[in-house]
Amino acid sequence: MNTSLLLSLLLLLPLLASSIDTKVYVVYLRHNDDNTEKTIHEIEQYHLSYLFSVKQFEEEAKSSLLYSYKRSINGFAASLTVDEASQLSDMEEVVMVIPSHEREYSLHTTRTWKFVGLDEELKPKQLDKEDLLLKSQYGKDVIVGMMDSGVWPESESFNDRGMGPIPVSWKGTCQTGPTFKKSHCNRKLIGARYYLKGYEARYGHLNTTNDSRSPRDMDGHGTHTASTVGGQGVPNVSALGGFSSGTAFGGAPLARLAIYKVCWPVPGKGKEEGNTCLFEDMLAAFDDAIRDGVHILSISIGSSRPINYTHDGLALGALQATKNNILVVCSGGNEGPAPSTVVNTAPWILTVAASSIDRTFVAPVQLGNGKKIKGQSATPYKLPQRKMYQLVYAADVVNADVPKTYIAGQCLPGSLSSIKAKGKIVFCLRGNGTRVGKGMEVKRAGGIGYILGNSPANGAELTVDAHVLPATAVTSEDAIQILKYINSTRTSTAYIYPGRTVLQAKPAPSMAAFSSRGPSAVSPEILKPDIAAPGLNILAAWTEGNSPTKIESDHRRVKYNILSGTSMACPHVSAAAALLKAIHPDWSSAAIKSALITSAGLLNNEGKQITDASGNQADTFQFGSGHFRPEKAADPGLVYDASYNDYLLFLCSHGDLGANTPFLCPKTTPSTQNLNYPSFGFPKLNGRVTVRRTVTNVGGKGSVYFATVEPPSGISVKVSPPIMYFKHVGEKKSFELTVEAKEDRQIGTVKKSMYSFGWLTWSDGIHIVRSPIAASPV
Repeated sequence: MNTSLLLSLLLLLPLLASSIDTKVYVVYLRHNDDNTEKTIHEIEQYHLSYLFSVKQFEEEAKSSLLYSYKRSINGFAASLTVDEASQLSDMEEVVMVIPSHEREYSLHTTRTWKFVGLDEELKPKQLDKEDLLLKSQYGKDVIVGMMDSGVWPESESFNDRGMGPIPVSWKGTCQTGPTFKKSHCNRKLIGARYYLKGYEARYGHLNTTNDSRSPRDMDGHGTHTASTVGGQGVPNVSALGGFSSGTAFGGAPLARLAIYKVCWPVPGKGKEEGNTCLFEDMLAAFDDAIRDGVHILSISIGSSRPINYTHDGLALGALQATKNNILVVCSGGNEGPAPSTVVNTAPWILTVAASSIDRTFVAPVQLGNGKKIKGQSATPYKLPQRKMYQLVYAADVVNADVPKTYIAGQCLPGSLSSIKAKGKIVFCLRGNGTRVGKGMEVKRAGGIGYILGNSPANGAELTVDAHVLPATAVTSEDAIQILKYINSTRTSTAYIYPGRTVLQAKPAPSMAAFSSRGPSAVSPEILKPDIAAPGLNILAAWTEGNSPTKIESDHRRVKYNILSGTSMACPHVSAAAALLKAIHPDWSSAAIKSALITSAGLLNNEGKQITDASGNQADTFQFGSGHFRPEKAADPGLVYDASYNDYLLFLCSHGDLGANTPFLCPKTTPSTQNLNYPSFGFPKLNGRVTVRRTVTNVGGKGSVYFATVEPPSGISVKVSPPIMYFKHVGEKKSFELTVEAKEDRQIGTVKKSMYSFGWLTWSDGIHIVRSPIAASPV
């Protein structure tokens, strides 16, 4: 070998070695007061100095730096080897170094606003000065940041007709890309950005056949959530097949929208299987959103599991947003009904659960034994003839090589025999795979129709889809009846009726089975979720860059689509928060959060307690304080306020705060239960516990509030003082709540380790300020 060539290769070896096994780490540095005065270039140079100390080449150090954070955290994201990360973590100024792959996040996947009392179509006729939409001027000039998968700017929901100039407080930008121009932003979509550095450091260059290197939404989720928050009224819209027709509009139709695209497709997976949102990219979006001047951040994203706050990039970014008085609203997750699955549980985040509305999509099934089963569907297709078709169970028509296990009946890809399924209605069970994917497998095998049976975990909750063939979904109880029928006769038959939209269905709301449940796995003394909002079968705007099912082989395109998830519930509450911000611009983010929580409702449209998907009474770990009521939240009477420092004091029990603030924790860590939160959690209650709260009067002067308590079963609760008198608006008063497990003469003690629930209510005869109580004795 040529000597000079060998020498060149030897010189390159360190550089080549440094690129082996690198991955993205986020490096948290101790707080530096000077950062507020430095330019972003100066901060980058400061962060590069750390990389220069562990990298062998200057160019390598520069290329490894992905983001320098100024506002979300004090730190940076960089591509490092394990050894380099270890060297940095040993430095005195470094609080911690976290590998990105351990903190993966993903998206939580018209009639609504009438159902909760906001009906845009009636307002010009009524002109009720007390109406929330009129009082808030439809959310005029409130800026809501959407951290999601981008936006489809051509959607009519984002037109800016009738909107005034962009607020002078806005400091953001409209970032362009191959499919996104400056002109795509307007007075409604006032800003758009995208974040790819973390994603591409992990997965390599973005596959631009699947997504766009721009703020454009090629998934659909971001367009759906953005239009739910602030979409302008668009008449005569519907989902595929004409379902849910009417006028679509967002909860705050004159709010401004700022788009922060942080979520992207996972290479090698279909979009229907989910996506990924890298937390180093999200921290960069927080950095920009704080600088840009948003008032509300709506984030329908969550981690795959609960994470300690000091290691949770979303929570840390949200904390700095809160410092800048930005309310962060997040989805609680779709891992229900298992307990302790709720995520985004930091007390400075408003965490939202998902519920149903009073609209169903009825598509019954007629069985050959004469029994008619209720079903729901949003498929635009119907069976070719009004006659009975042969009905088969998927496990009975699988290919010969498919094991006869419990998943044989789940219509997984490639499982069904085209000889056995052809021309038949196939009954499939929920479980593995996607709902629409099961229907596509039935169609591939030549099936003429498809019935999807719920598992016991899904109960009576029916999530509708735009299936690719005639189809309907049935409850778990009805699924059992269908299986019994199939097994009772040699030739079973069925007919699926075409779906139709039914309004004013009862009971509603009920809690969605998929909605993640409390208690919080990180801080069970902070009750989560906080509140419930519509998240089941929600119609909103959609991308024309993806099908309604997100499946690649589905070439249909729609402008509006029906979707379910706490992702859909989150923007409902974000919109309500925007309306409150417009009415009360001087309120803190904690005050707005408190107003929404303490004004929530507990009754459905039958006047009974809200239930779960199976009809059982729901509880605080499902709906938080109840179902959101925006009209009531505008005038809550009292609020539980909290400051950035209050949250830091709370965090003292969770880890080193050096990366966030010069704040010094006291030698004796205060009880996290004394955070001024509008709910009360008492996990592992042992003996008597007293907590303190402070409320601020935002109602009338000369108000007298009386406390009433509905104690949790087996728990005594006392309030001191039980009466509070407020002379003027803005006055603060404190009270103490004392709880203790009662002795039960019949069984000795209350059942240990089991939660029971109650309520504390303050009322002056006009306002009802209600807070949930959860207690679990040990």
